[in-house]
Amino acid sequence: MKPILAFISLITLCCGHSFAADAKRPNFLFILVDDQSPLDLKCYNPSSSLDSPNIDRLARQGMVFDQAYHMGSFSGAVCTPSRHMIMSGRTLWHLPIAPQAIPKGLCPPNLDQQTIPAVFNRAGYSTMRTCKQGNSYEAANKLFTVRHDATKRGGTAESGSPWHGDRVMEYLQNRQSTGDDAPFLIYFGFSHPHDERDGTPELLAKYGAVNHTDKSTPPPAHANQPNLPPNYLADHPFHHGHPGLRDEVDVSGVWQRRDEQTIRNEIGRQFACSENIDIQIGRVMEKLEAMGELDNTYVIYTSDHGMAIGRHGLQGKQNLYQHTWRVPFIVKGPGIAAGTRVDGNIYLLDVLATLCDLAGISAPETNEGTSFKSVLAGETQTVRDVVFGVYNGGTKPGMRSVKQGDWKLIKYDVMDGAVRETQLFNLKENPDELIAEHHSPKIIALTGNTPQSHQVNLAGDPQHAEKLAEMESLLLAEMRRLNDPWRLWDQPSDNLTSPSDSTGGQRRNSKQKQKQK
Repeated sequence: MKPILAFISLITLCCGHSFAADAKRPNFLFILVDDQSPLDLKCYNPSSSLDSPNIDRLARQGMVFDQAYHMGSFSGAVCTPSRHMIMSGRTLWHLPIAPQAIPKGLCPPNLDQQTIPAVFNRAGYSTMRTCKQGNSYEAANKLFTVRHDATKRGGTAESGSPWHGDRVMEYLQNRQSTGDDAPFLIYFGFSHPHDERDGTPELLAKYGAVNHTDKSTPPPAHANQPNLPPNYLADHPFHHGHPGLRDEVDVSGVWQRRDEQTIRNEIGRQFACSENIDIQIGRVMEKLEAMGELDNTYVIYTSDHGMAIGRHGLQGKQNLYQHTWRVPFIVKGPGIAAGTRVDGNIYLLDVLATLCDLAGISAPETNEGTSFKSVLAGETQTVRDVVFGVYNGGTKPGMRSVKQGDWKLIKYDVMDGAVRETQLFNLKENPDELIAEHHSPKIIALTGNTPQSHQVNLAGDPQHAEKLAEMESLLLAEMRRLNDPWRLWDQPSDNLTSPSDSTGGQRRNSKQKQKQK
């Protein structure tokens, strides 16, 4: 009898230990950088010359998402709606700052009380935040129990990324010294590599870059500067639709220049700032490991949106090409198989639902995102079939995109109807979204990339007319489903009254109605 009791006791002890381990709630380190294309990183683009060993290690030890997106923006400050979506789990047109969302009842009141910090505070988490100041969701940001926000885009420890790293290190040291054992959620944001990209002198020199200040001349060429991207152009083939856009005309060091030396120098500055971010991530990861917290911490690395810097002749984040619409997204943590890659088809607005799911917390009823915990667990590859994108911070209705499988459609209805363009890409065959201009011998000589004959915009190809019609229909369905308040020139008006603006957006929809009656 005694041996049986001893055996039962042993089982009870083992089961109790397992339950306790399972019951220990995970920590979260959510890392958000500002203005970074996934193609800057080696885990997405092996030919990149950016040194980011800590991010690369995260990718090797965790899961890389190849199809992660931000849903878009109705503002030139793309950061602002993106960060609202991250915090709230709301889709683009249902944000409190979205046109018509409040009067049309598309956004619930007091949404800030259903955002990441509010939800995790109520669940007993210790919440901490450091990030840039502004172009974000202030009502949510102020709810973190510890907050240190400041815009730091300089090249010193005090004026640059180390400042954000120091704030997290201080928070972790305080936890350690006080014996705080509550689970934590750290929102580890950076002000870089957003311009001005003033890197440290050492890292600028590494990438052959300088903080160029003379508008009248290009910066000096240097052999250490990163190569031009394969989809570089000196000019976009038609107007992007946002006249006077700061990112396209007034970024210090670039301005309106798109020559080889300017773009290579600016990418060098981008990489110098990005490597400094990587150094800060390494410091924090080492500290978590020393504290014994790393194994129970989900580490998420992403950006609020991508960036062009010479790709397709563009400079900023106000476009819907893959380099800018996609975001890097890497997750390492308990139960995630090391070295795995998935498509995912996730949005940044899925973050809230996923964090809640991983923590065993009910997502708020206001959340519209989809948890991708099943993807992290290896149970599925994607959480949705279709992804949708918007940019209409300039002239209206703006740009729209939709992607399903390998196929992607981008439409432009800008400059008060003067620019109406359609692009159709098979991303499996043409991952860099090369167009006719990339076939120019001059461009090929600069990039060293010789496109194949089929790597063009396929929208005008009769062989793909059926696929084009299918994608057009899919785009309209997504616009309707997500309460997009505008329609494009070749879509039914749906009797919408679009938000009033100074660029004729509402007037154009009125013309649509008259034309289609």
